[in-house]
Amino acid sequence: MSATNGTPTVRTEERDGIFVITIDRPKARNAIDGATAHALAAAVDELDARDDLLVGILTGAGGIFSAGMDLKAFATGQTPVLPGRGFAGITRIAINTPLIAAVEGYALGGGTEMALACDMIVAARDATFGQTEVHYGIVPPEGGMVRLPERIPRNIALELLLTGDPLPADRAERLGLVNHLTEPGAALTRALELAHRVAHNAPLAIAAVKRVVNERTAFRDQDAFRDQDRIVAPVLASHDAKEGARAFAEKRAPEWQGS
Repeated sequence: MSATNGTPTVRTEERDGIFVITIDRPKARNAIDGATAHALAAAVDELDARDDLLVGILTGAGGIFSAGMDLKAFATGQTPVLPGRGFAGITRIAINTPLIAAVEGYALGGGTEMALACDMIVAARDATFGQTEVHYGIVPPEGGMVRLPERIPRNIALELLLTGDPLPADRAERLGLVNHLTEPGAALTRALELAHRVAHNAPLAIAAVKRVVNERTAFRDQDAFRDQDRIVAPVLASHDAKEGARAFAEKRAPEWQGS
């Protein structure tokens, strides 16, 4: 059985204990603005609050996971970062229910950080990850710098973070970032298969495993975020950060000032 609900930018669907959360802004490449962040936060809260939902899946509509922050909205002063919750309302909270990212197309910037906030990643072979923030005068403060070096070798993570180069899904799978590769268009189907394999097991055991993993990593992550935020706050408040967003919106090359 299934039931579909949601908002204009986020759809949710229940499939026999599996909660599918779909970012539904394909014309904006599923970029996250303020309204979408609040809708995602509400969806994840529902996933955690209901005992009948055993596994969640986060995906994007239209063959794209997410292009990350909506830079056009950011340039006008809107933010997809929610106080105490992080980017898209999910990157800095402990999500108690297992959450799988089903990635098609691009998962760039905050899109990669949302995938990193999930427990497992299923990706189409032609999907692309990447922390592209340095191209726009900013940094990936919502998990890119904290989680990526823990998921793949540190030197590879640094190369990706410092260059902003893309990470193809097949290489991400070889590096251990992606659990399963699928043919294009099949990521959600494979994620549902994985979710049902998890949900088949005892709910108390599932909850205990996730709780132990959460509690082992939560304090370390929070310490890392706190130290990181002190360092990157001047970067995010800089002229160059605003210039990067403006240049993107105006489709021109940025003019960096180093301040």
